[in-house]
Amino acid sequence: MFYWVMKRIFLGPVLKLLFRPWVKGLDNIPAEGAAIIASNHLSFSDSIFMPLMVRRPVVFLAKSEYFTGTGIKGRLTALFFRLTNQLPMDRSGGAASEASLSAGMEVLTHGGLLGIYPEGTRSPDSRLYRGKVGVARLALKAGVPVVPVAMIGTDKVQPIGKRLPNIRRIGMIFGEPLDFSRYHDQAEDRLVQRQVTDEIMFELMRLSGQEYVDEYAAVVKLRLAGKPVDPAAAAEPLATPVSLEGTHAGPDADAPHAGAPHAGAGQLAPDPGKQQDDGGAAATA
Repeated sequence: MFYWVMKRIFLGPVLKLLFRPWVKGLDNIPAEGAAIIASNHLSFSDSIFMPLMVRRPVVFLAKSEYFTGTGIKGRLTALFFRLTNQLPMDRSGGAASEASLSAGMEVLTHGGLLGIYPEGTRSPDSRLYRGKVGVARLALKAGVPVVPVAMIGTDKVQPIGKRLPNIRRIGMIFGEPLDFSRYHDQAEDRLVQRQVTDEIMFELMRLSGQEYVDEYAAVVKLRLAGKPVDPAAAAEPLATPVSLEGTHAGPDADAPHAGAPHAGAGQLAPDPGKQQDDGGAAATA
């Protein structure tokens, strides 16, 4: 009830009036039945604007730190996230991350829409980073389509570290649902999980026009903060992920962001067997 009231009566109308979001491809979201909405992640406000424009409720996997804060502010933050259809996602890996993915599976089992940020954290510099395979594991196990969505301009509205947003127009492009049913019997194959994840990231790159970086965003953030980085966790910088046909498509020419930067010609995706993966985590920052 709180989710519906805030979206339809209080918060939703105000945000639409101030930020005038434009949307393309909204009909690509199934009218009913389970599906994953996989988004690039530029800003904290992505989790507010995208569900605002989707007709059906969207349940997000949000980082567990939002639910464990102390003091009045911490409790209010946790309450807000619970009331707005968000589930805690533990990104530490292993059993903790597995339990979090199980919560996401529960949403899909009941026919809901599950929102995921495959990059695992917000982009530190507005580029698109290597996806984590959690999104593929869920899509393959649940047998549901993945709808890619590119958020446009939210990094300008609320950059990392900025609490008060800038009032300016934002947008989003929903791509056609991606069907991975051909892998229905290979859900536990790590090579298949990596291939599916790369196909999703390719679509996000194509829709958003972002430059692709074949490295985990979390690793880059540690490096920028001057913190130690485990070399095994860093992906080898290569080119763009591959599409289904193995060719790179540029950003959507019909969208208002057509002039956005994009990566070069597509090449073969990196060999997943040679790089450290993420244990299946797929959450927000």
